[in-house]
Amino acid sequence: MKLVPSSNAEPGFSKFVLSNENSGYFHQIEKYVDIMSTFGGIGAALLIFLIYRRMASKEQELIEHPPEELYPHKIWKKLGLEDLNLQELEAKRIRLFIVIPVVFIGLAELLIFAGRMKLAIWIHIGVLIALSLSDIVVKNLKIYRIYQALMLLPILRLVNLSMPVFFNTTLYTFVLVYAPLLVPLGIIVIDQRSSFEHIGITAKNLPVYIILSIPLSFLYGLGEYFTIHPGYLIPDLSIRNLFILTFIMVFFVGLVEEIIFRSILQVRIEDVLGVKEAVLIAGLLFGLMHSGYGTFHEVLYTVVGGLFMGFAFYKTRNLPFIVLLHGFVNVFLFGIFPHYISGWTIF
Repeated sequence: MKLVPSSNAEPGFSKFVLSNENSGYFHQIEKYVDIMSTFGGIGAALLIFLIYRRMASKEQELIEHPPEELYPHKIWKKLGLEDLNLQELEAKRIRLFIVIPVVFIGLAELLIFAGRMKLAIWIHIGVLIALSLSDIVVKNLKIYRIYQALMLLPILRLVNLSMPVFFNTTLYTFVLVYAPLLVPLGIIVIDQRSSFEHIGITAKNLPVYIILSIPLSFLYGLGEYFTIHPGYLIPDLSIRNLFILTFIMVFFVGLVEEIIFRSILQVRIEDVLGVKEAVLIAGLLFGLMHSGYGTFHEVLYTVVGGLFMGFAFYKTRNLPFIVLLHGFVNVFLFGIFPHYISGWTIF
Protein backbone atom coordinates (compact mmCIF):
# COMPACT_ATOMS: atom_id res chain seq x y z
CA MET A 1 0.00 0.00 0.00
CA LYS A 2 1.37 3.42 -0.88
CA LEU A 3 0.18 7.01 -1.23
CA VAL A 4 0.54 8.63 -4.64
CA PRO A 5 -0.86 11.77 -6.28
CA SER A 6 -4.18 11.26 -8.01
CA SER A 7 -4.21 12.36 -11.64
CA ASN A 8 -7.95 12.95 -11.76
CA ALA A 9 -8.58 14.77 -8.51
CA GLU A 10 -8.70 18.30 -7.26
CA PRO A 11 -5.56 19.91 -5.78
CA GLY A 12 -4.16 18.18 -2.73
CA PHE A 13 -5.87 14.84 -3.19
CA SER A 14 -3.92 11.61 -3.09
CA LYS A 15 -4.94 7.99 -3.31
CA PHE A 16 -3.88 4.64 -1.92
CA VAL A 17 -2.74 2.09 -4.48
CA LEU A 18 -3.13 -1.49 -3.31
CA SER A 19 -1.55 -4.60 -4.77
CA ASN A 20 -4.91 -6.20 -5.48
CA GLU A 21 -7.86 -3.84 -5.53
CA ASN A 22 -10.35 -6.56 -6.46
CA SER A 23 -9.80 -8.85 -3.48
CA GLY A 24 -12.35 -8.98 -0.69
CA TYR A 25 -9.67 -8.14 1.90
CA PHE A 26 -8.79 -4.82 0.34
CA HIS A 27 -12.44 -3.92 -0.24
CA GLN A 28 -13.00 -4.53 3.48
CA ILE A 29 -10.15 -2.12 4.25
CA GLU A 30 -11.74 0.42 1.93
CA LYS A 31 -15.03 0.23 3.84
CA TYR A 32 -13.36 0.81 7.19
CA VAL A 33 -11.32 3.74 5.90
CA ASP A 34 -14.44 5.24 4.32
CA ILE A 35 -16.11 5.09 7.74
CA MET A 36 -13.08 6.72 9.40
CA SER A 37 -13.02 9.44 6.74
CA THR A 38 -16.70 10.11 7.34
CA PHE A 39 -16.17 10.49 11.08
CA GLY A 40 -13.12 12.63 10.34
CA GLY A 41 -15.30 14.94 8.27
CA ILE A 42 -17.89 15.13 11.06
CA GLY A 43 -15.15 15.86 13.60
CA ALA A 44 -13.72 18.58 11.38
CA ALA A 45 -17.18 20.13 11.04
CA LEU A 46 -17.62 20.18 14.83
CA LEU A 47 -14.18 21.70 15.37
CA ILE A 48 -14.80 24.35 12.74
CA PHE A 49 -18.18 25.05 14.32
CA LEU A 50 -16.61 25.63 17.76
CA ILE A 51 -13.89 27.90 16.33
CA TYR A 52 -16.36 30.03 14.43
CA ARG A 53 -18.83 30.26 17.30
CA ARG A 54 -16.00 31.64 19.43
CA MET A 55 -15.03 34.14 16.71
CA ALA A 56 -18.67 35.14 16.26
CA SER A 57 -18.99 35.89 19.98
CA LYS A 58 -15.84 38.03 19.85
CA GLU A 59 -17.24 39.82 16.82
CA GLN A 60 -20.40 40.61 18.77
CA GLU A 61 -18.28 42.07 21.56
CA LEU A 62 -16.53 44.37 19.07
CA ILE A 63 -19.91 45.50 17.76
CA GLU A 64 -21.37 46.19 21.21
CA HIS A 65 -18.19 47.61 22.75
CA PRO A 66 -15.98 49.12 20.03
CA PRO A 67 -12.44 49.80 21.30
CA GLU A 68 -11.21 53.32 21.83
CA GLU A 69 -8.77 54.82 19.36
CA LEU A 70 -5.28 53.47 19.75
CA TYR A 71 -3.81 56.97 19.86
CA PRO A 72 -6.02 59.59 21.53
CA HIS A 73 -6.03 62.98 19.85
CA LYS A 74 -4.24 64.64 22.81
CA ILE A 75 -1.24 62.37 22.39
CA TRP A 76 -1.20 63.04 18.66
CA LYS A 77 -1.15 66.77 19.36
CA LYS A 78 1.73 66.48 21.83
CA LEU A 79 3.73 64.54 19.28
CA GLY A 80 3.05 67.17 16.64
CA LEU A 81 1.09 64.75 14.50
CA GLU A 82 -2.26 66.51 14.56
CA ASP A 83 -2.10 67.16 10.80
CA LEU A 84 -1.53 63.51 9.97
CA ASN A 85 -4.27 62.01 7.84
CA LEU A 86 -5.72 59.40 10.17
CA GLN A 87 -7.78 57.80 7.43
CA GLU A 88 -4.71 57.16 5.28
CA LEU A 89 -2.87 55.72 8.26
CA GLU A 90 -5.78 53.44 9.09
CA ALA A 91 -5.97 52.28 5.45
CA LYS A 92 -2.26 51.40 5.46
CA ARG A 93 -2.67 49.60 8.77
CA ILE A 94 -5.59 47.56 7.42
CA ARG A 95 -3.61 46.68 4.27
CA LEU A 96 -0.71 45.47 6.42
CA PHE A 97 -2.96 43.30 8.57
CA ILE A 98 -4.52 41.77 5.44
CA VAL A 99 -1.26 41.26 3.54
CA ILE A 100 0.47 39.31 6.34
CA PRO A 101 -1.86 36.26 6.39
CA VAL A 102 -2.32 36.42 2.60
CA VAL A 103 1.46 36.17 2.13
CA PHE A 104 1.76 33.18 4.48
CA ILE A 105 -1.18 31.37 2.86
CA GLY A 106 0.38 32.02 -0.54
CA LEU A 107 3.76 30.80 0.73
CA ALA A 108 2.22 27.56 1.99
CA GLU A 109 0.59 26.94 -1.38
CA LEU A 110 3.84 27.64 -3.22
CA LEU A 111 5.56 25.10 -0.96
CA ILE A 112 2.91 22.54 -1.94
CA PHE A 113 3.68 23.40 -5.56
CA ALA A 114 7.37 22.79 -4.82
CA GLY A 115 6.66 19.47 -3.14
CA ARG A 116 7.41 20.66 0.44
CA MET A 117 4.14 19.28 1.79
CA LYS A 118 5.04 18.94 5.47
CA LEU A 119 6.33 22.50 5.80
CA ALA A 120 3.27 23.79 3.94
CA ILE A 121 0.94 21.95 6.33
CA TRP A 122 2.67 23.44 9.38
CA ILE A 123 2.42 26.94 7.91
CA HIS A 124 -1.30 26.44 7.24
CA ILE A 125 -1.77 25.20 10.80
CA GLY A 126 0.12 28.22 12.13
CA VAL A 127 -1.97 30.61 10.04
CA LEU A 128 -5.17 28.94 11.21
CA ILE A 129 -4.21 29.20 14.87
CA ALA A 130 -3.02 32.79 14.50
CA LEU A 131 -6.21 33.91 12.76
CA SER A 132 -8.45 32.10 15.25
CA LEU A 133 -6.69 33.94 18.12
CA SER A 134 -6.37 37.24 16.26
CA ASP A 135 -8.91 38.97 18.54
CA ILE A 136 -6.14 39.23 21.14
CA VAL A 137 -4.36 41.78 18.95
CA VAL A 138 -6.85 42.88 16.29
CA LYS A 139 -9.68 45.09 17.52
CA ASN A 140 -10.80 46.36 14.14
CA LEU A 141 -14.12 44.77 13.15
CA LYS A 142 -13.43 45.06 9.41
CA ILE A 143 -10.10 43.24 9.69
CA TYR A 144 -11.62 40.65 12.00
CA ARG A 145 -14.29 39.80 9.44
CA ILE A 146 -11.69 39.45 6.69
CA TYR A 147 -9.74 37.10 8.97
CA GLN A 148 -12.85 34.98 9.34
CA ALA A 149 -12.88 34.62 5.56
CA LEU A 150 -9.14 33.95 5.27
CA MET A 151 -9.38 31.20 7.90
CA LEU A 152 -11.43 29.16 5.48
CA LEU A 153 -8.46 28.74 3.11
CA PRO A 154 -6.12 26.80 5.45
CA ILE A 155 -9.17 24.86 6.69
CA LEU A 156 -10.02 23.93 3.10
CA ARG A 157 -6.47 22.84 2.39
CA LEU A 158 -6.00 20.87 5.62
CA VAL A 159 -9.32 19.04 5.27
CA ASN A 160 -8.48 18.43 1.61
CA LEU A 161 -5.10 16.89 2.41
CA SER A 162 -6.48 14.77 5.24
CA MET A 163 -8.93 12.90 3.00
CA PRO A 164 -7.50 9.91 1.09
CA VAL A 165 -8.85 9.02 -2.34
CA PHE A 166 -9.31 5.37 -3.14
CA PHE A 167 -9.19 3.16 -6.19
CA ASN A 168 -10.94 4.13 -9.44
CA THR A 169 -13.08 7.06 -8.30
CA THR A 170 -12.46 10.17 -6.26
CA LEU A 171 -15.88 11.74 -6.64
CA TYR A 172 -17.24 10.88 -3.20
CA THR A 173 -14.29 12.57 -1.53
CA PHE A 174 -15.44 15.99 -2.71
CA VAL A 175 -18.49 15.62 -0.50
CA LEU A 176 -16.36 14.67 2.53
CA VAL A 177 -14.06 17.65 1.94
CA TYR A 178 -16.56 20.38 1.14
CA ALA A 179 -19.55 19.43 3.32
CA PRO A 180 -17.80 20.33 6.64
CA LEU A 181 -17.07 23.79 5.26
CA LEU A 182 -20.78 24.51 4.90
CA VAL A 183 -20.85 24.84 8.72
CA PRO A 184 -18.56 27.88 9.08
CA LEU A 185 -19.93 29.38 5.87
CA GLY A 186 -23.42 29.41 7.32
CA ILE A 187 -22.17 30.93 10.57
CA ILE A 188 -20.22 33.66 8.78
CA VAL A 189 -23.09 34.60 6.46
CA ILE A 190 -25.48 34.84 9.43
CA ASP A 191 -23.15 36.53 11.91
CA GLN A 192 -21.69 39.10 9.55
CA ARG A 193 -25.19 40.44 8.95
CA SER A 194 -24.75 41.02 5.25
CA SER A 195 -27.81 41.42 3.11
CA PHE A 196 -28.29 38.57 0.67
CA GLU A 197 -28.05 40.96 -2.27
CA HIS A 198 -24.72 42.35 -1.01
CA ILE A 199 -23.11 38.88 -1.07
CA GLY A 200 -24.81 37.88 -4.31
CA ILE A 201 -27.49 35.50 -3.08
CA THR A 202 -30.26 36.34 -5.52
CA ALA A 203 -32.34 34.71 -8.24
CA LYS A 204 -32.40 37.82 -10.41
CA ASN A 205 -31.97 37.02 -14.14
CA LEU A 206 -31.18 33.41 -13.19
CA PRO A 207 -32.53 31.78 -16.43
CA VAL A 208 -30.32 34.08 -18.51
CA TYR A 209 -27.27 33.32 -16.36
CA ILE A 210 -27.90 29.57 -16.55
CA ILE A 211 -27.85 29.76 -20.35
CA LEU A 212 -24.79 32.05 -20.37
CA SER A 213 -22.83 29.86 -17.93
CA ILE A 214 -22.81 26.85 -20.27
CA PRO A 215 -20.81 28.27 -23.23
CA LEU A 216 -18.53 30.24 -20.89
CA SER A 217 -17.79 27.14 -18.80
CA PHE A 218 -17.21 25.12 -21.99
CA LEU A 219 -14.59 27.58 -23.25
CA TYR A 220 -12.85 27.99 -19.89
CA GLY A 221 -12.94 24.25 -19.19
CA LEU A 222 -11.53 23.46 -22.64
CA GLY A 223 -8.53 25.69 -22.01
CA GLU A 224 -7.99 24.19 -18.56
CA TYR A 225 -8.29 20.65 -19.92
CA PHE A 226 -5.49 21.24 -22.41
CA THR A 227 -3.47 22.78 -19.58
CA ILE A 228 -3.56 19.86 -17.11
CA HIS A 229 -5.09 16.89 -19.03
CA PRO A 230 -6.91 15.41 -15.99
CA GLY A 231 -8.48 11.97 -15.94
CA TYR A 232 -12.20 11.40 -15.64
CA LEU A 233 -14.13 11.15 -12.37
CA ILE A 234 -17.00 9.11 -13.84
CA PRO A 235 -16.59 5.83 -15.76
CA ASP A 236 -18.99 6.83 -18.53
CA LEU A 237 -21.29 9.63 -19.64
CA SER A 238 -24.57 8.04 -18.63
CA ILE A 239 -27.33 10.37 -17.46
CA ARG A 240 -26.99 9.07 -13.91
CA ASN A 241 -23.23 9.64 -13.72
CA LEU A 242 -23.49 13.08 -15.30
CA PHE A 243 -26.22 14.05 -12.84
CA ILE A 244 -24.14 12.93 -9.84
CA LEU A 245 -21.04 14.71 -11.15
CA THR A 246 -22.98 17.91 -11.87
CA PHE A 247 -24.71 17.87 -8.48
CA ILE A 248 -21.43 17.48 -6.58
CA MET A 249 -19.50 19.97 -8.67
CA VAL A 250 -22.21 22.65 -8.47
CA PHE A 251 -23.67 22.22 -4.97
CA PHE A 252 -20.50 21.25 -3.14
CA VAL A 253 -17.34 22.36 -4.98
CA GLY A 254 -18.70 25.39 -6.85
CA LEU A 255 -21.00 26.58 -4.08
CA VAL A 256 -18.47 26.29 -1.25
CA GLU A 257 -15.51 27.76 -3.13
CA GLU A 258 -17.47 30.66 -4.59
CA ILE A 259 -19.02 31.58 -1.25
CA ILE A 260 -15.52 31.58 0.23
CA PHE A 261 -13.70 33.48 -2.50
CA ARG A 262 -16.44 35.74 -3.81
CA SER A 263 -19.34 36.22 -1.36
CA ILE A 264 -17.18 36.41 1.76
CA LEU A 265 -13.53 37.15 0.98
CA GLN A 266 -13.94 39.42 -2.05
CA VAL A 267 -16.92 41.28 -0.61
CA ARG A 268 -15.22 41.90 2.75
CA ILE A 269 -11.99 43.14 1.17
CA GLU A 270 -14.02 45.25 -1.25
CA ASP A 271 -15.81 46.90 1.67
CA VAL A 272 -12.45 47.91 3.13
CA LEU A 273 -9.96 48.39 0.30
CA GLY A 274 -12.04 48.72 -2.87
CA VAL A 275 -12.99 46.65 -5.88
CA LYS A 276 -9.63 46.36 -7.67
CA GLU A 277 -7.71 45.09 -4.66
CA ALA A 278 -10.55 42.76 -3.66
CA VAL A 279 -10.76 41.11 -7.09
CA LEU A 280 -6.95 40.88 -7.30
CA ILE A 281 -6.42 39.32 -3.84
CA ALA A 282 -9.33 36.88 -4.14
CA GLY A 283 -8.32 35.88 -7.68
CA LEU A 284 -4.67 35.40 -6.72
CA LEU A 285 -5.55 33.23 -3.73
CA PHE A 286 -8.03 31.25 -5.84
CA GLY A 287 -5.25 30.43 -8.30
CA LEU A 288 -2.69 29.59 -5.63
CA MET A 289 -5.12 27.21 -3.95
CA HIS A 290 -4.82 25.08 -7.10
CA SER A 291 -1.09 24.58 -6.54
CA GLY A 292 -1.64 20.88 -5.85
CA TYR A 293 -1.78 20.20 -9.57
CA GLY A 294 1.95 20.83 -9.63
CA THR A 295 2.08 22.86 -12.84
CA PHE A 296 2.83 26.54 -13.17
CA HIS A 297 0.51 26.83 -16.15
CA GLU A 298 -2.46 25.55 -14.11
CA VAL A 299 -1.83 28.01 -11.28
CA LEU A 300 -1.50 30.87 -13.76
CA TYR A 301 -4.60 29.72 -15.65
CA THR A 302 -6.72 29.52 -12.49
CA VAL A 303 -5.46 32.92 -11.32
CA VAL A 304 -6.78 34.36 -14.60
CA GLY A 305 -9.99 32.37 -14.12
CA GLY A 306 -10.31 33.65 -10.56
CA LEU A 307 -9.88 37.23 -11.74
CA PHE A 308 -12.50 36.70 -14.43
CA MET A 309 -15.02 35.18 -12.02
CA GLY A 310 -14.28 37.89 -9.48
CA PHE A 311 -14.94 40.59 -12.05
CA ALA A 312 -18.09 38.81 -13.24
CA PHE A 313 -19.31 38.56 -9.66
CA TYR A 314 -18.65 42.27 -9.08
CA LYS A 315 -20.56 43.20 -12.24
CA THR A 316 -23.52 40.86 -11.78
CA ARG A 317 -23.57 40.46 -7.98
CA ASN A 318 -25.11 37.09 -8.71
CA LEU A 319 -23.62 34.18 -6.78
CA PRO A 320 -25.73 31.45 -8.50
CA PHE A 321 -24.29 32.50 -11.86
CA ILE A 322 -20.69 32.19 -10.64
CA VAL A 323 -21.44 28.91 -8.85
CA LEU A 324 -22.97 27.43 -12.00
CA LEU A 325 -20.04 28.68 -14.09
CA HIS A 326 -17.53 27.13 -11.69
CA GLY A 327 -19.46 23.87 -11.35
CA PHE A 328 -20.02 23.41 -15.08
CA VAL A 329 -16.32 24.03 -15.74
CA ASN A 330 -15.54 21.04 -13.51
CA VAL A 331 -18.22 18.93 -15.20
CA PHE A 332 -16.58 19.54 -18.57
CA LEU A 333 -13.08 19.21 -17.11
CA PHE A 334 -13.51 15.96 -15.15
CA GLY A 335 -16.41 14.37 -17.02
CA ILE A 336 -17.10 15.26 -20.61
CA PHE A 337 -13.72 16.29 -22.05
CA PRO A 338 -11.69 13.29 -20.75
CA HIS A 339 -14.13 10.94 -22.48
CA TYR A 340 -14.43 12.82 -25.76
CA ILE A 341 -11.15 14.58 -26.46
CA SER A 342 -8.56 12.71 -24.37
CA GLY A 343 -6.48 12.04 -27.50
CA TRP A 344 -6.44 15.61 -28.72
CA THR A 345 -3.54 18.04 -28.42
CA ILE A 346 -3.47 21.80 -28.87
CA PHE A 347 -1.00 21.74 -31.73
